[in-house]
Amino acid sequence: MAHVVSIHAHGGPEVLKFEQRNVGDPGPKELRIRQTRCGVNFIDTYFRSGLYPVTLPFILGQEAAGEVLSVGTEVTGFQVGDRVSYSTMGGGGYASERVIASDAAFKVPEWVSDEVAAALTMKGLTAHMLLRQTFKVVPDTVMLVHAAAGGVGTLLSQWGSYLGATVIGTVGSDDKVEVALANGCRHVIVYSRESFADRVKDITKGELCDVVYDGVGKTTAMGSLDCLRPRGMFVSYGNASGPVEPFSMLELAKRGSLFATRPMMPHYASTEAKRDAMAAEFFGALKDGGVKAPPIKRFALSDAADAHRELESRRTAGCLVLVP
Repeated sequence: MAHVVSIHAHGGPEVLKFEQRNVGDPGPKELRIRQTRCGVNFIDTYFRSGLYPVTLPFILGQEAAGEVLSVGTEVTGFQVGDRVSYSTMGGGGYASERVIASDAAFKVPEWVSDEVAAALTMKGLTAHMLLRQTFKVVPDTVMLVHAAAGGVGTLLSQWGSYLGATVIGTVGSDDKVEVALANGCRHVIVYSRESFADRVKDITKGELCDVVYDGVGKTTAMGSLDCLRPRGMFVSYGNASGPVEPFSMLELAKRGSLFATRPMMPHYASTEAKRDAMAAEFFGALKDGGVKAPPIKRFALSDAADAHRELESRRTAGCLVLVP
């Protein structure tokens, strides 16, 4: 029997239930994994709250790392004892053991710990999707990153700076300013006490940004549009403050023929080959030092509700993982 964290109803962190489930043997194209670390991501709160509908009961979690315990009869790329990680949109990650399709997993480089792999696999693939595909950042790109001290924001800031971009970051409190600067932000704005759109205009001398990466959502969306130069791109990839409210397409036209997109991982990592290439480039940046693992805070798997409370408090600088 495995320990899992599931939901039987939508709501706040209190709906998370620590339970036992039978795992079973892997199917022909599946792996059974003993998980040593489970990643915690803001998207998990969307499934929990019902913002992203799922069939209940549902085991939360989109990524984890661990060791292969058994392989299906048709699996050729893995063997018992391999260290693997994965990132999916199908849940099941908050578990001590699980079965997963073999084409969703990939081997963890020997120099990457299970903890780093579990904390960064989904965030690293997300950062790749945003920086290398949605809007391809190049030297001299001017980019605005909201929540620059958070999990994905940290990677966007570091990797963007490594690629030669001028990174402007926003944070919610003064104590995160130094964190954002250390992440590679050239300028940091505390958006809880100053207008980030006005500050961006000052910082750029009115030139504004090529791209805005906005994982905050509702409270920052329209201000993000005001930070873009003509033909700039608004990349909305999260809803930390709630979903972006509908707005007229004319808002894009009058600000300079802007582009707006809402990317999601399944459309970018749509094949095993694409996902593996994304992971290889991210882990390569991690190995080269262009990206550094942020602080990682551990919670017991049974304390997943506390991890969600901390994540939603917006106090977190870095990443959270669950330890089965």
